[in-house]
Amino acid sequence: MLKWSRFNIVSVTLGLAFLYLPILLLVIYSFNASRLVTVWAGFSTQWYGRLLQNTDMLDAAWLTVRIALLSATLATVLGTLAALTLVRYTRFRGRILFSGMVYAPLVMPDVITGLSLLLLFVTAGVERGFWTITLAHTTLTMCFVAIVVQSRLLSFDRSIEEAALDLGATPVRTFFEVTLPIIAPAVFSGWVLALTLSLDDLVIASFASGAGAKTLPMLIYSQVKLGVTPEINAICTILVGIVAIGVICASVVTKRREVQRQRDEQAAAAGR
Repeated sequence: MLKWSRFNIVSVTLGLAFLYLPILLLVIYSFNASRLVTVWAGFSTQWYGRLLQNTDMLDAAWLTVRIALLSATLATVLGTLAALTLVRYTRFRGRILFSGMVYAPLVMPDVITGLSLLLLFVTAGVERGFWTITLAHTTLTMCFVAIVVQSRLLSFDRSIEEAALDLGATPVRTFFEVTLPIIAPAVFSGWVLALTLSLDDLVIASFASGAGAKTLPMLIYSQVKLGVTPEINAICTILVGIVAIGVICASVVTKRREVQRQRDEQAAAAGR
């Protein structure tokens, strides 16, 4: 059994504190009775009530959620198809170019991606707003979904699909009734990752947005320049809670699916 040294324990503790202590302080001060975020004046939930009366922030939050849900869904569909293409069709003309185009947003700076999309929308004469931000976030998050799904497909047992095809199922039916249920945990994990990245994005949304569309990160960034207010702490705490719940749910679903898959494989092996 591996024993941790004091150096390892201290290093891990300091690393976790560096990552999560600021988030913990943000959550604590969202319940601060004082308007000064650095002075604790007692426990209060008044800022959450004030938040419900802030129409600008609520509109930005609703816009951000809609963009995140739609872009994550589109990115999941396109990323899954891209992963299937890269894993199942290893030899076709232009595969290297296709692979590079899929993974380009992963290594390209957000500023370059945002500027490129801005030039594309301006050249095409597209009015920037909800749909341009959605397309930009889909471009950004699709590569992450492709990586997650591709890692699952690499360890996929193709004999299950071959058995379904031998029994008369069409390739489309085999995918939806055999392949997709097995890789569903990876697809769902990719969707949650895409959703989180869309909720968090500031740089690309700033390039792709227009005068009538302002996401929540953009609004928070513009208000932080004038000083952090308790309403910002409150909305950020809500976002942290939503993301944490999403990650926990994804982990639980993935774990249960993996356990069920292992049980099915053991039952099939025992039946042989």
